[in-house]
Amino acid sequence: MSRIGNKSVAIPSGVTLEVKSGTVYVKGPKGELSYALLPQVTVTIDGSEVVIARQSETKEIRARHGLTRALIQNMVQGVSDGFQKELEIIGVGYKAALKGKVLQLQLGYSHPIDYEIPADIEIVQDEKNKNILRIRGADKQMVGQVAAQIRELRPPEPYKGKGIRYSDEVVRRKVGKAAAAKSA
Repeated sequence: MSRIGNKSVAIPSGVTLEVKSGTVYVKGPKGELSYALLPQVTVTIDGSEVVIARQSETKEIRARHGLTRALIQNMVQGVSDGFQKELEIIGVGYKAALKGKVLQLQLGYSHPIDYEIPADIEIVQDEKNKNILRIRGADKQMVGQVAAQIRELRPPEPYKGKGIRYSDEVVRRKVGKAAAAKSA
């Protein structure tokens, strides 16, 4: 029995949710999102709550029941509050600059890297430290994907800690071969 799927999703004020021909549409102050429902799951709106039900008790459908509920919850939260990921760029000479809908990065390569920012995503630099990027958007999956793509351009390395990392990420540092030779 899916415990997540059995919980109803509360619809906050300012957010509209409707179900049309197998698709859930959520609209709010931060944007609009849609999700094509699986045929084994039904969604009904009960006042200011959304109730998700499944048609059978097989393991696969129980899992999809919880998945559908979690995705609808993320959509409602995204259009009302939005999602944010924070990246830190660490390294001598490593820089980021926003130029319209392009993020230009200097990451120690022989050339700058231009990253096209997707349409529904907003990237903001910190005012005090230009090497802190905040990625914002209504779609949780898209925010995470963009953050992962930018991080992948120069992942943090374990010896000096240089690279792009999430603000809450802990990079395990290794000793270099000179320090390892002294201790042996």
